[in-house]
Amino acid sequence: MPSQSTQSVMNRFVEFINTANEDLAHEVISPDAVFHAPSHPEPLRGPDGYMEVLAMMRGGFSDVEWTLEEAVAEGDTVAARFTMRGTHDGEFFGVPASGSKISVQAMNFYYLADGRIVGERGQPDLLGLMRQIGALPAS
Repeated sequence: MPSQSTQSVMNRFVEFINTANEDLAHEVISPDAVFHAPSHPEPLRGPDGYMEVLAMMRGGFSDVEWTLEEAVAEGDTVAARFTMRGTHDGEFFGVPASGSKISVQAMNFYYLADGRIVGERGQPDLLGLMRQIGALPAS
């Protein structure tokens, strides 16, 4: 598990992504942070960039919730595996709400400095997600 200060940052980050609280966003994410998300061709930046990703996710899954399953830290880098759960109750990537319950994994790398996240590279299981909402065949 990450060191205590790294663990504290990650705990606050999980609280942030599960609440979309803007005050927490500014507490845990550096204004200069760079996020690489497969949903966006260009990197997103700072707390507002992360809020944009959360708004997209909540638009498709209003009850979305992330669970940090495990994390390994080396210096200021954290490798984290999450499970994302929710109900597909809004349009997502052009797919109308299906009402399907989803549960998908994501592997992310976080880069920290001065007690904040300064970067992220995320790799969610979008194939599994699209299958679970009926956008792609199950097999």
